[in-house]
Amino acid sequence: MSIGILGKKLGMSQFFDDEGRSVPVTVIEAGPCRITQIKTPATDGYSAVQIGFGDIREKLVNRPARGHLSKSGSEPLRHLKEYRVGETDGLQTGGEVTVATFTPGQKVDISGDTVGRGFAGYQKRHGFSRGPMSHGSKNHREPGSTGAGTTPGRVFPGKRMAGRYGGSQITAKGLLILKVDEENNLLVVKGSVPGKPGALLSIRPARRVGDKVTK
Repeated sequence: MSIGILGKKLGMSQFFDDEGRSVPVTVIEAGPCRITQIKTPATDGYSAVQIGFGDIREKLVNRPARGHLSKSGSEPLRHLKEYRVGETDGLQTGGEVTVATFTPGQKVDISGDTVGRGFAGYQKRHGFSRGPMSHGSKNHREPGSTGAGTTPGRVFPGKRMAGRYGGSQITAKGLLILKVDEENNLLVVKGSVPGKPGALLSIRPARRVGDKVTK
């Protein structure tokens, strides 16, 4: 059963297929992840599996988290994430989830935080066209009108303006796994994924048409 796995983006490279063509790929260090909790309809009202990833010093984990992890006999973990599943048969607390649950040719959805770009203007953040650059123009990279004056006399919420750009979670869907390296816990995925090298990623099997959406 492939429930999902947490990993770390190592960077991009290239992969040569059977026909000798160069394919851009992302290399991900995925797992091994410890199963820290199993939720069932009888105890929690739904079926889910919580896994943990990443070593951390015990002194940096607060007491509630230490108590929670001790129930599964797990060492301190930096990241915890829950995945909804249809059933939990064959899974047990304290077990491991590794890249062996994935296969080459399988499609996955990968979620992560995009690269944060700080405060950005209208052109960079929203793709606005700039104003004329000729002498005398006072509207090179300004927003233009932000609404009517007297009525309503304010800027409506949601107006596209300059502000913080990036640093938000997105999901790259339907990415193809080209290689699974069980010995080194690596996944080689075609294309790019969110974030910079070292970013935390959540990898789960791609949803098919007709699949029930679970959060």
